[in-house]
Amino acid sequence: MARRKRQEEPENHERWLISYADFITLLFAFFVVMYSISSVNEGKYRVLSDTLSSVFDSGQPGSDVIQLGDAPAAALPITIIAGEPALSLSDLPFEVEEEAGLEEAGEGDAFISDVQEVTEEQEEEDDLMAAQALGALAEEVEEIMSPFVQKDLIDIRKSRFWLEIEMKSSLLFPSAKALLSRRALKPLQEIANIIKPLNNPIFIEGYTDNVPIRNLAFPSNWELSAARAASVVNLFTKLGVRAERMAAIGYGEHRPIADNKTSAGRDKNRRVKILVMADSKHNNPLEFYHKTTRPGANR
Repeated sequence: MARRKRQEEPENHERWLISYADFITLLFAFFVVMYSISSVNEGKYRVLSDTLSSVFDSGQPGSDVIQLGDAPAAALPITIIAGEPALSLSDLPFEVEEEAGLEEAGEGDAFISDVQEVTEEQEEEDDLMAAQALGALAEEVEEIMSPFVQKDLIDIRKSRFWLEIEMKSSLLFPSAKALLSRRALKPLQEIANIIKPLNNPIFIEGYTDNVPIRNLAFPSNWELSAARAASVVNLFTKLGVRAERMAAIGYGEHRPIADNKTSAGRDKNRRVKILVMADSKHNNPLEFYHKTTRPGANR
């Protein structure tokens, strides 16, 4: 009996599609992994960094971490005094300088004061000299900052007691960020070179518009404004301005100078103000500044 001839199966010419599909799948997975590595969530990274720092510093996770978002809203501005580790901003590292220890007088030692009484005439003369020095400082700043003033990015105002250098946030920071942009380095470096040799107290004030912001980095505009002011303080410190002369203050959205209902108004409200006091004879220059800026006060 004749053997049945085995029928040959036709050759499959589509087998290459399997290898091609596997290759495309692997290629897609590769790019997904690369994208996930390149995109770092700054907020989660900051939370992880703070937690690890607290563990290694104190041995108890989160024992010394201050969560800004949990603090109740206050009527006073958030103030960060440079050189004092009262508030920690993980992306703005501060170098804490040790204060020189004060010698304590013995119990039997009498306190002897060599300070002479200052007459009213001497005070007026000192104020006049301080005002003249501040006027010369204002002229120097206006000359150097004139290109930015002409572009309406910087506004300079002066009085008898202080000099205000108001800078738009668009010149200093990306939107909703507290890290200084590259274009901010030149004007801030020039200002630092001018104020570095002086002894005048300096206040850096941050302001925002009323558009709400809530993320892991900045739960509200309070934190954003304070962090922006602290960024400028931190840069000035690195450029040689003494830290004990400066303070960073955040006002958030609560001191607008324009209507937040318009885009132009919100742009004006997003600003950082560098305040250079005329002298340091006042025990609390910030309190003196607020007292003299009240309505009806003599400036």
